[in-house]
Amino acid sequence: MSTQKEVSYNTTNTYHTLNKFTKKTKNVWMVFHGMGYLSKYFINYFSELNAIENYIIAPQAPSKYYQDKAFKHVGASWLTRENTLVETQNILNYIDAVFEKEIFNSVPNLIVLGYSQGVSIATRWVASRKIQCDTLVLHSGGIPNELKPADFEFLKPSVKVIYLYGNRDQYITEARKTEEQLKGSKLFKDRLNIEVFDGVHEVSREFLLKLSK
Repeated sequence: MSTQKEVSYNTTNTYHTLNKFTKKTKNVWMVFHGMGYLSKYFINYFSELNAIENYIIAPQAPSKYYQDKAFKHVGASWLTRENTLVETQNILNYIDAVFEKEIFNSVPNLIVLGYSQGVSIATRWVASRKIQCDTLVLHSGGIPNELKPADFEFLKPSVKVIYLYGNRDQYITEARKTEEQLKGSKLFKDRLNIEVFDGVHEVSREFLLKLSK
């Protein structure tokens, strides 16, 4: 019988930013891509935002893989069911390092957005690190089952939490809608707002523009 062991080591990972952080910056975005994305492509969804007022930080999921048999297209995944607890801590430590490097001044308005699989990372990071964001966007993804209302009690009353999905999202069934809304209401209570856009499982550029105003 084999024995599973662990070893700790230092590692390096990339991330991408868009625009520049200046005195004129109005919004700082921490955005977490979905499964199959790379941060350098995912961040392009935010390219239509006002470049002077919006600074976007897109961490990169560490586990990369080829998406096709031709070994041409590379995607990435945040987590799987394998060794989830340890991998989660590794990822959170990496995000902490990104945040510490980038956020060296007071942030005028911090928006944390998770898309699809990125929702699980965004919510875990905010909850575990007690991140005082101004807006938390849960875009077309699932909220981790282990999170409890007490994990978010630190949030200011003014914080907005938005659960957003497309009305033709192929991954969100009626049962899934009900389940996520119940979880969201339990965790965030009156802070939770549900928004539905006309579309499939995709990032809503229209919503991003509206939120950035």
